[in-house]
Amino acid sequence: MTFFNTEITWFLEAYILFILGYAILIMSSYLILAYLSTKELRKYLKRNSFVDYDVLLTSEFAPHLSLIAPAYNEGLTIEENVKSLLSLNYNNYQVIVVNDGSKDNSMEILTKTYDLVLTDLEFHPKIETKKIRGIYTSRNAAFKKLIVVDKENGGKADALNVGLNIAQNPYVVCIDVDCILDKDSLLKLAKPFLESYGKRIIATGGVVRIANQCIIKNGRLVEVNVPDVMLSRIQVLEYLRAFLLGRMAWGKLDGLLLISGAFGAFDKEIAILSGGYSTKTVGEDMELIVRMRRFMLDNKLPYSVSYIPDPLCWTEAPEDFNIFKKQRSRWMRGTIETLSIHRGMFLNPKYKLLGMLSVPYWTLFEFLAPAIEFIGLVITAVFIILGLLNWYFFFLLLLFVYTFAVFFSVIALYSEEKTYHKYPKQTDFFKLLMAAFIEPFYFHPLTVYAALIGYKEKIMGTKGWGEMTRKGFTKK
Repeated sequence: MTFFNTEITWFLEAYILFILGYAILIMSSYLILAYLSTKELRKYLKRNSFVDYDVLLTSEFAPHLSLIAPAYNEGLTIEENVKSLLSLNYNNYQVIVVNDGSKDNSMEILTKTYDLVLTDLEFHPKIETKKIRGIYTSRNAAFKKLIVVDKENGGKADALNVGLNIAQNPYVVCIDVDCILDKDSLLKLAKPFLESYGKRIIATGGVVRIANQCIIKNGRLVEVNVPDVMLSRIQVLEYLRAFLLGRMAWGKLDGLLLISGAFGAFDKEIAILSGGYSTKTVGEDMELIVRMRRFMLDNKLPYSVSYIPDPLCWTEAPEDFNIFKKQRSRWMRGTIETLSIHRGMFLNPKYKLLGMLSVPYWTLFEFLAPAIEFIGLVITAVFIILGLLNWYFFFLLLLFVYTFAVFFSVIALYSEEKTYHKYPKQTDFFKLLMAAFIEPFYFHPLTVYAALIGYKEKIMGTKGWGEMTRKGFTKK
């Protein structure tokens, strides 16, 4: 039996086989990653159920960390966010907020809230950056950990490089200033650096969650709620799938190509030796990880990149489609740029699992997937116009794809419920469950469209991040 009413040509047969083969391949890979993630998550929870993080808090061996938070037009949230960073449950750390030439009142808020004064802090820059206007510290002893750098606008990567130059500690934690951290985030993030044996941990990252409609008090998340807006609500599911059912598996395989730019820790020495953050890509977080891993492999140095499944960081997700489109098109441009820069790693056995599995996976299923899906839709539309489509099998296939998409989201939601259970309200669970049924018709087409915009922007030579307007957190 065939998909079409008329005689099938070789082109139509090839089209069917390719689409079915690609769909089966991508679905199989998702299921394998979900299985590995679930298995590793159980081990992690069992292993860490006996950990007393207070011991690490008081330990003289606890790694010294420098938090780098680049800020651009973050006036709506910057006061709460810096409070959050300064009140973390950790001893050996400093906070470096880099104001990247903001056009709003970010610098005024920081100066007034934290009683900042200009200081002469000596440092020896190893990475070239835009001009620094001034370095500030607080006259208030309560904020002695805080350093604020005011600089000319150069983009997020340039701001992070300024932080790398100024950081006084061997490990840096790069964080988006619009994020709220769990009070024990640094304790959990620092743990892999202490546990490393035989291999140098060059980076580690944790789970990022959506903070829309969550209640923030004095820089702390005090109540978790599901977002009211459907666009951001579905992003909760998306993040659960990505972090609990995806990156956990890649962390187990030691094949991570990405640590979220929202929250990740790095070995400062290796980051600087690798050249720091690239200002030639909008995907600087992904590109740095790939370049650091490539540096270690090229120099035959034993290393590892760690991953922590704990929800350590909460960020504001776009609620407006135009902001969402800018974010996702930028993500696609960053993916294209990173894969292009490091195309020599593709199927290159010199780079081991990274070259033989991680890079090909990202190329086939992250970079090419939107294009393949769009081309498939166009060809299907042509078949409909020509009257070649067998509607029975078309709807049967559509039902199969829809069922799998919902099923995979339900698995992610189930994993969250059985592990961290951050959404204790029964109504919140059902809101997310309903979102899983809506997502394939509403959210997925938007992400494909945004990715296609990313392709276009890359071809047209678009640079920069674009304006990302924040709504701000709900305060109590």
